[in-house]
Formats: sequence, C-alpha cells, structure tokens
Amino acid sequence: MKKIKIDTEALKRDLGQVAKKTVQVSRAAIKNSRDIMADIKEEIEVIRERDPAARNNVEVLLLYSGLHAIIAYRVSNKLYTSKHYFSARAVSQLARFFTGIEIHPGATIGRRFFIDHGAAVVIGETTEIGDDCTIYQGVTLGGTGKDTGKRHPTLGNNVMVGAGAKILGPMRIGDNSKVAAGAVVLTEIPDNCTAVGIPAKVVRRDGVKTQDLDQVHIPDPVAQELSRIDERLRELEEKNKEKEGQ
Repeated sequence: MKKIKIDTEALKRDLGQVAKKTVQVSRAAIKNSRDIMADIKEEIEVIRERDPAARNNVEVLLLYSGLHAIIAYRVSNKLYTSKHYFSARAVSQLARFFTGIEIHPGATIGRRFFIDHGAAVVIGETTEIGDDCTIYQGVTLGGTGKDTGKRHPTLGNNVMVGAGAKILGPMRIGDNSKVAAGAVVLTEIPDNCTAVGIPAKVVRRDGVKTQDLDQVHIPDPVAQELSRIDERLRELEEKNKEKEGQ
C-alpha cells in the first residue's frame, strides 16, 4: 500500500492563514454590529426629540416603521458597499414590503435621519442625504429619467422635506432648507431657503420673505399651459382672419 506524504509545514501555513482570515472577518462583523447598534440608539434618540407622539424607547423601537426602514438600510448598505448586491437588494425589498418605504441600498444617508410616518417614501440609488434631515410620508427623492450616473438629489444638512414633496434630478437642496408639502422641486435650492409650489420656488431666504408664502393658491401648471395654448390659438385665428381679408 502506497504511503501518502503530508507536508506538515504547508498544512500549518494554510491553517494559520485560515485562522487569521477567520479572526479578521469576526472582528469586522463585531465592529459592524457595534456600529449598527450605535446608529440605532442614536436614531431612537432623534425620533424622541422630533416626534412629540413618541412616548418611550421601546415604543419607537418596536412600532416605528421609519426606524425599521433605516435599520434595514444600514444593513443593506453594508452589503452593497461590500459588493453583495443581490443580498443588499433582497434586504431592501423585504424592508419595503413590511414598511412601505423604499430605500435603495446604494443611497448615501448621513446620521440622525428621521422618516416621520413613512408610507410611500422612495429614495433612489444615487441620492445623498446629509446629517439631521427629516422627511415625511409620500416623499420621492427620484430621477427624471433623462440623466445618467448621478441621477438623484443631494440633500445638505438639516433639510426638511414635507409630505408628498417630489425632488427629481441630480440637483442639491442646501443646508437648513425646507421643501413644503406637495412641492415639486426640479432646480437647485440654496442654503437657508423655503421652497413652495409646482414647480417649487423659493419664498423665503435667510429668514426674509422673497415672495408671499401661499400654500393654498398654488399655481396649477396644467391650467397655466392650457391658458398659454388658448392665447396662442387666438393669435393664430386673428392672423388667419387678416390673411383671408387680404
């Protein structure tokens, strides 16, 4: 019977490398879990500060869908940056199913991010959100379909986006700015501004009114366009009458 020779030195080296790699992976996993736990604690504190309806930490942790969506995003984003794309999307889609909030794992979101109520919120892949931002239900941070690469908005620090607002395209919303409920933002908003309307216009800057803040009588873009078409038709009819007279 033929004897099998074993290279004990090579075996020791291989086992040593496996053990070293295992330790590295374990340390990274422990560090990531600690980071995520620290983020969760901070998010709970933020919700308690900004939402007067939040009574205690347990209620926030167990019942707030916005917090659940953020926790799922932190996990999926770790997977995404580690190039585990399928797993990342699986986590984000599972969170969307349970919370009604869709956050692409490729988005970049800063600290102390608060999604109040949360239903029907959509945050695109190349969205960038700074620290201390707050958004409400029905908000879309999306693209226009015309851009490539960077396709979604960038929110600075301490930005508030009201319920139902849509921010579309790769423009920036400046630090400390506010977007009113129902607004549609298609152009950049500077720092320290309030934007209202469809399309959104700056009505306040650095605490000073730039125009009257009227969220009731917001111009209807469809009605405005129909009015312009009607005016153009009248001009063409008059020119046609002039030609017939000649």
